[in-house]
Amino acid sequence: MSSAFPTSARAVVIGCGIVGNSLAYHLTRLGWTDVVQIDKGPLPNTGGSTGHASNFIFPVDHSKEMTQLTLESQRQYIEMDVNTECGGIEVARTEERMEEFRRRMASAKSWGVDSARLVTPAEIKELVPYIDESILLGGFYCPTVSVVDSLRAGTIMRERGMENGALQVFANTDVTGMDVEHGRIRRVHTSRGTIEAETVVVACGVWSPMLAKMAGAHIPLTPAVHQMIDVGPVPRFEATSSAIEFPIVRDMDVFMYERQDGVGLEIGSYAHRSILHDPEEIPSIEEAALSPTEFPFTQADFADQMEHALELMPEIVGNESVGVKYAINGLIALTPDGMPLLGETPEVKGLWSCAAVWVKEGPGVGKSVAEWMVLGESHIDLHSSDVSRFHDHQKTRNHVKARAFEAFPKTYGIVHPSEQWAGERGLRVSPMVAREQALGAAFYEAVGWERPQWYEANASLVERYGVEQRGAEWDARWWSPIINAEHHAMREHAGIFDLSAFAIFDVAGRGALDALQHAVLAQMDVPVGRVVYTPVLSPGGGFKSDLTIMRLDDEVFRIVTGGAHGMADRKLFADALPADGSASLVDVTTAYTTIGLWGPRARDILSSVTSDDVSHEGFPFGRCRVIEIGSQLVLASRISYVGDLGWELYVPMEQGARLWDVLWEAGQPHSLTACGIGVYATTGRLEKAYRAYGAELETEYTVVEAGMQRPTVKEQDFVGKDAHLRHREEEPAAILCTLTVDDHVSASGVKRYPLGREPITLRDGTPLTDAKGRRSYVTSAGAGPSLGKYILMAYLPPEHAVEGSQELAVEYMTERFPVTVDVVGARAPFDPDNTRVRS
Repeated sequence: MSSAFPTSARAVVIGCGIVGNSLAYHLTRLGWTDVVQIDKGPLPNTGGSTGHASNFIFPVDHSKEMTQLTLESQRQYIEMDVNTECGGIEVARTEERMEEFRRRMASAKSWGVDSARLVTPAEIKELVPYIDESILLGGFYCPTVSVVDSLRAGTIMRERGMENGALQVFANTDVTGMDVEHGRIRRVHTSRGTIEAETVVVACGVWSPMLAKMAGAHIPLTPAVHQMIDVGPVPRFEATSSAIEFPIVRDMDVFMYERQDGVGLEIGSYAHRSILHDPEEIPSIEEAALSPTEFPFTQADFADQMEHALELMPEIVGNESVGVKYAINGLIALTPDGMPLLGETPEVKGLWSCAAVWVKEGPGVGKSVAEWMVLGESHIDLHSSDVSRFHDHQKTRNHVKARAFEAFPKTYGIVHPSEQWAGERGLRVSPMVAREQALGAAFYEAVGWERPQWYEANASLVERYGVEQRGAEWDARWWSPIINAEHHAMREHAGIFDLSAFAIFDVAGRGALDALQHAVLAQMDVPVGRVVYTPVLSPGGGFKSDLTIMRLDDEVFRIVTGGAHGMADRKLFADALPADGSASLVDVTTAYTTIGLWGPRARDILSSVTSDDVSHEGFPFGRCRVIEIGSQLVLASRISYVGDLGWELYVPMEQGARLWDVLWEAGQPHSLTACGIGVYATTGRLEKAYRAYGAELETEYTVVEAGMQRPTVKEQDFVGKDAHLRHREEEPAAILCTLTVDDHVSASGVKRYPLGREPITLRDGTPLTDAKGRRSYVTSAGAGPSLGKYILMAYLPPEHAVEGSQELAVEYMTERFPVTVDVVGARAPFDPDNTRVRS
């Protein structure tokens, strides 16, 4: 502990839990020498969830990002000698859960956790002799599951940071306020005094929203109850020599876990009702009976769980001599989408969030965020955890709690990758919604927008185009053959799409061109009326985004990007604006709606409603301009994400329904079909091998590996340029390829269709690993209806990136299905010469 309270610091880290301790240490490890860490509680246990968490680590998650953070955390815990490997088994009472474990095996292989395996009830009994295996069908066993001492780890990291004088730590120090000037954090007021600082990190777990609010920012999480009890003494455990000698058991179908804790058995539950609190309800240390985040146990919520525990472990739970020693309603932090909240807040420069992080990923998060702060990017791609990802409505307390309430029962649930939220729907609807409802739209949600995924009115097209149903319920869930039928109709005639969910920003001013030149890879000094598709790079040359920019005037540029990543892109470009105020960014997302019109008859339809020249010669590909359609002025952009002739058409939001009606009426003689996002984002995209951010494009991969390098590199400097130039001179460690599935028939005779994230292996099941240690896995998967093939995209090591090769397979639900390397690089499997797009 330090004595004299400082008046200034390079950075102030608020929070001395596992996350704050890790972050503070890694900042000093990376060279920052004036870091101050404070917490209102005493050390080493400040009263947050680090002190009462169960502290075990199951390394495999379906999310690559979460798995990488967990594995990095486990590496650090091992290095600090606070990791006890005990193994862990997730057990199944139902066949549905066993199928989920087969899917989990694919994730384990994709992310490099090769020790995981499926086990029989008899094997479970051998590993955990006090279990009743007769109620089980099997399990998912990972020998590297471990228990960690997070309090000791925190102490070690604080001490390491303090050893060379780079870190000062002050416990029992309340934050009373923060000052923000001209949009930047300037100082932190505490019960000990005021610290001047231009970088402040909120790492306060369930208290984080209150701290952020002091600075006018949002950290959208809610405290939620997770019930835990400890029973004992357990006779079987009294002879053991360590705190845990048997594998941890997750009883997944009843949303519970059981683990040895010395002579006791800890039983935790996610099966009870969702119990949410506000941060303001958390008592002070003085008021709390145990600690601020250990609320009184509500016995009624745990009654069923004790019955389930008795079924699984009757030897212990049914023993009358084993009593309850400890029981709490422990608080954990939940977010609207279940991911952490990391990075600089979009509202306040210099104010960083490091919240909604559990013990299992704490050190990995601390290291990654420290790298982001010091080096400009993390070695682990954190785009799914970026705190700037949320739109305004997603930051409201009502939305956060509603989504957390729905999500809590899914903590141990079986969640389909396309599963939709049931609550908090209908908030953002396009002006065409009434027309879409009349067509029987199946609405999927994207950042609050209701988007048609397909239209039931097109059901008759399924038979017309001979589209197959999917036999396996999991593969058919959240999917419809109508998607493929709509695709065929678009390719044959034309399709109309609602693209209202685009995020749209205008960057304007005399400094706009220079700002954009520095922000993106592509040349932006183009004639007015050009549309530029461009990657946005990280300092290391990986992908931060990809989007289109229209030059509307000499000093006016319009950025169009996907809604899901839109707010992170808005922050990225806002941060790129010049300090002298010579350029500004305005978010016009809700001012405009976008309608897509594509297909071989698109020009016939458009030319019938406008007197403007929309011929190929009069309106070439990659151009944009305002045209007249009836009484409307429409910004038309001739680009395509579905690989066909057509335009994106932008009009003020209130005019969208009118434009839809005009196009719909004009399209009837040309068999115009309303098409959903299933065509736009999957079938049309994959047939053209178009890459998508967050799937193929991440900071982990380079432009060269993605096959997106341009013939030349512009002279102007831009973020990531040095790294990109270096990558162009190196042999790529992997190459993005398009694969097709040769045979879908499983051992049961049912055709199976991978959905994404499955490992690509040799035919004998050997995983592929490139020179950078990255596994090959399916980045995107979906039908290519025009090709009559099922398409997968994956990065392959160069020695396996051979067109026509049939040595590989995709592993899905523990079965291997043969694949062919159809295309190496960016060439499109469908219309590779782009004849249709440029016709």
